[in-house]
Amino acid sequence: MQPQSKQLDSVLVKPAGPDCNMACRYCFYLEKGDLFSEAPVHRMSETLLEQTIRQVMTQAGRNVSFAWQGGEPTLMGPGFFRKAVDFEREYGRDGQVMGNGLQTNGLLIDQEWCEFLREARFLVGLSLDGPEHVHDRYRLTRGGKPTWSRVMQARQRMLDSGVQVNALTVLNDYSARYPREIYEFHKEHGLDYMQFIPCVERDPAGPGKVAPFSVSAEQFGAFLCEVFDCWLDDFRDGRPTTFVRWFDSVFATYVGLSGLECTLLEECGGYVVVEHNGDVFSCDFFVEPQWKLGNVMAGDLSEMLNSPKQTCFGRMKSRLPAECRACRWLRHCRGGCTKERLHHPRGGGLSYLCEAYKTFFAHADSALRRLADDWHWEQNQAALARAAPGTHAAGRGRIGRNEPCPCGSGEKYKRCCGK
Repeated sequence: MQPQSKQLDSVLVKPAGPDCNMACRYCFYLEKGDLFSEAPVHRMSETLLEQTIRQVMTQAGRNVSFAWQGGEPTLMGPGFFRKAVDFEREYGRDGQVMGNGLQTNGLLIDQEWCEFLREARFLVGLSLDGPEHVHDRYRLTRGGKPTWSRVMQARQRMLDSGVQVNALTVLNDYSARYPREIYEFHKEHGLDYMQFIPCVERDPAGPGKVAPFSVSAEQFGAFLCEVFDCWLDDFRDGRPTTFVRWFDSVFATYVGLSGLECTLLEECGGYVVVEHNGDVFSCDFFVEPQWKLGNVMAGDLSEMLNSPKQTCFGRMKSRLPAECRACRWLRHCRGGCTKERLHHPRGGGLSYLCEAYKTFFAHADSALRRLADDWHWEQNQAALARAAPGTHAAGRGRIGRNEPCPCGSGEKYKRCCGK
C-alpha cells in the first residue's frame, strides 16, 4: 500500500448521474449519459450509497464534506438523502463534523424538501442565473419551456423555511453582459452568498474552439471588475455584507493562505467524484474514461485519491507555460482551472480566461492589498489582546496602526510589530 499523503475529507457524489429534468443549453454534463449507456435511467442504489459513506466517514479526518450534484440530485427524492444522513451518523466517529452541500435547479423543491434540508442543515446551491431574461436565455426544460418562475418559487420556499441558500450563477455569453443587474438581483432576493461560474465549453464544430454560448475572456474580466466594485461598495464598518466565493478565495491568497477554490491552488486533485454506479473519477470536469480511478465497490477511496493517476492529474495544473511562471499574478491565480487550459488550448497552454484574470487583478489589486493590510493588523491586535503578562504589549489597549510601536523601535506600529 502506498503512502496516504492526502486525506479523504471531501467527496462529490452524483447519485442520479447525468440525469436531469432540465436541458440547459450550456450544460456540460448531460452528454455524460453516453458513458453510462447500459441503462436509460441512472440512480444510485442504497447499497452503493452506504458503501460510499462508510468509506468516507471511516477514512476522513475530523471535518467531512459531501457535495451532492448531478445532473439533478433531487431526482433521488428526500428519502434517499435522509438515508444518507443516517449512514453519516452511523459510520461517523465522535468529534467528526459533517457538512452536506446540495446543488439543485430547484424545480422539485417542495415543502417536504425544505423541512429536510433545514433539519439536516444542508447548504443549498441554487442554480439561478439572475433576472428572468438572463435565466431563461439558456436554462430551459427538455420541452424548451422557461424555468425562472419555478426556481424563484423554490428560492422563496427555502428562504421562508430557514434553509441556507447560495446563488450559483453560470456566466455565459449573455449573462456576462449584466454584472451589476445580476448582483443587485441576488441581493434584492435574499441571496447574499453568490458564486459565479464561467461557462467555457468546447465547440464540437472544431478543435481548439469554444461553444458560442461560452463567456469570452474580455467579458469575464469586465464582469469580475464590476461585481468587485459592487462588493466593495457594500462594505459596512470594514466588513463585506455580501459574499462572492471567488473574491473570498482570491483574498485568502493575499493574506498568505491557500485559495478556497481548487482553481487557485498550485495543484489540484484533492477530492474525488463518485458517480451513480460507483465509478470514481478525478474531477467533476474530467468524468472521462482516461481519468477513471476505480469503483467504490471494488476499491478504497483513500487509495484512489492517493493513486499515481490522481497524483498525475493534480500535477497537470502546476505544469505552466513560461508566460504564466513569469506573471506577477501567478501566486493569486495559479494558471486557473486545468479544464480551461487542456480542454480549450490556446497560446501554448495558457488559460482561455488568462486575460480575464489579468484584467481583474490589475483592477482589484490595490483594494485587495488594503483589505489584506487591515486583516493582518486585526490579527495582530487579537494576538496582542492575548499576550501574556510581561510582554511589551501586555496591558495596552487597542493600538492604532499609525501610533508609535510599543516595542520602542521608533517606527509606526504598522511598519513594525503590526506588520
